Amino acid sequence: MKLGILFSGGKDSTYACYLAKKNGYQIKCLISIFSENKESFMFHTPSIEMVKKQAKVINLPLIIVKTKGKKEKELKDLEKAIILAIKKYNIKGIVTGAIESVYQSSRIQRICNKLKIECFNPLWQKDQFELLKDLIKNKFEVIIIGISAEGFNSSWLGRKINKNMINELKDLNAKYGVNPAFEGGEAETFVTNCPLFKRKLKIIGYKDFGEGNSWRREIKVK
Repeated sequence: MKLGILFSGGKDSTYACYLAKKNGYQIKCLISIFSENKESFMFHTPSIEMVKKQAKVINLPLIIVKTKGKKEKELKDLEKAIILAIKKYNIKGIVTGAIESVYQSSRIQRICNKLKIECFNPLWQKDQFELLKDLIKNKFEVIIIGISAEGFNSSWLGRKINKNMINELKDLNAKYGVNPAFEGGEAETFVTNCPLFKRKLKIIGYKDFGEGNSWRREIKVK
C-alpha cells in the first residue's frame, strides 16, 4: 500500500515512518504543516523548516502546507495537504506518530474517513518508556528542541535522548506526572540521524527563546 507520512521531524513521526517501511509499506511522501502559531494544538513548530533537510537525507518528496494555526481551522490545511498527496502520489493512507493524543488522532482519523483512505498509528498506546528504549536500540539520534512543563528548564535544550535521560524522565514522571515520551506536550524533539537517513545531519547553529520552564530552540542543520 502507498502511504504518506505526517512528518514533523521529531522522534514519533520519524519512528512511525521507519516502522511502516520496515513492515513493507511503500512510503511515497512526507507531509508537513508549517504553522504560524507557535502554540498550535495540532502541529509541531520548533525548527519545522529543517524537515526540508531531513526529507533530502531520507530521499522522499516533501509536501508543505502553511497554516495560520487557528484551533480547528488548521485542520482544513491538513486536509488540503493530504489531498495534495493523494493527487500527486496516489497514496491510499497516511501514517501518524500519535501515541496517546485522542485530540490529534481523532481529528486525523476524521479527515481520513472523509477522504476514504486508511490511517495508521503504529505507536498508538505503546509504553512510552519502551518507545524511548526502542529509539536507542534502533540507532535513532534524537535531541530536545522544545520544553514546556514543570521539572524542565533551558538546560534540556540540545540534549540527546539516551539511557541517562530515560532515568531522569522516570524521576520526573514520578514527581510531576511528566509523560516520558512527551505526549502531553512536555517537550519537542528533532531527529539528527536514524536508519532512514543517508547521512547524519549536523547542527551548524541555533537560537534559544523562552523563559522559566518554557523554551524552544530554533536550529540550523546541514
